[in-house]
Amino acid sequence: MIELAVANDQETFQRMREPLADRGIRASHVPSSERVVPLGSDVPWDAGEYDVGFVYPGRVMEGGVADALLSVPWLNDREAILTSRNKAGVLARLERAGLPVPESVFVSNPVSEAELTAVFERFEPPVVVKPNSTTRGTGVAKAHDLDSFLGICDYLSLVHDYRATGDRSFLVQEYLPEATDYRLMVLEGEYVGAVERRLPDDAVAEGQWKHNVHRGAQATGVSVPEEWRALAERVATELEISFLGIDLLAVEAETGADERVVVNETNARPTIDKATKYEPGFYDRLADAIRSVAESQ
Repeated sequence: MIELAVANDQETFQRMREPLADRGIRASHVPSSERVVPLGSDVPWDAGEYDVGFVYPGRVMEGGVADALLSVPWLNDREAILTSRNKAGVLARLERAGLPVPESVFVSNPVSEAELTAVFERFEPPVVVKPNSTTRGTGVAKAHDLDSFLGICDYLSLVHDYRATGDRSFLVQEYLPEATDYRLMVLEGEYVGAVERRLPDDAVAEGQWKHNVHRGAQATGVSVPEEWRALAERVATELEISFLGIDLLAVEAETGADERVVVNETNARPTIDKATKYEPGFYDRLADAIRSVAESQ
């Protein structure tokens, strides 16, 4: 029996535990954040207690402690997490590889108001302002005019003034109002499933526009075109990340035009959804990937 340490939230852990146990992998939840961790003789985990880790903890400092105590290889290691979390870095790599991404400008604070105004004027309002390394839609805002945009930037500048704020950058992006949001999953370079994320009608009527599941969007398993699957696989290969969620925005084609699809973000710590939302054999593939990492040490 392979012993797997799972630092992801309880939802992911509960869903994966039984299917992996049926395949010879015993998963244990090892939360690394929002807890007290003694570092002496009564440490919570012993090196050698686990054979492999699922994905590196999301909080890098806490992850460093867990990594030192667990002493395991990870399916997605620290480098994979940091690569995916740098939204601007991902978009830059993908664009250079010829993959479709939204029109975006990277801003590293502090910059002048004149520079920010020039950034805003590159776009047709509204624009999306997005902190470069937050998750779950945190801090993402939409600005319809220059004053609102500069106000959002002022707020970010105040936040970035705190010395503890390591990432002082953000993205300004085109807003795609009619886009449908999809999350495609790739494991070891192969597409394994997709969901469409859509807000309830009443939420849209109230002005909500972010499609994060943690903010109330509903994720429904869907079949997507082969070219989208190939695109997601190319993204994972380009970023060299074993288990990756790829967020695509698809804009319906106007008469005589091709549908536009762009890679909006990636997530190297994706929540595992219900098995019905994945391709047949997903857990067989996942078990094989985990086993391969464990046996590589």
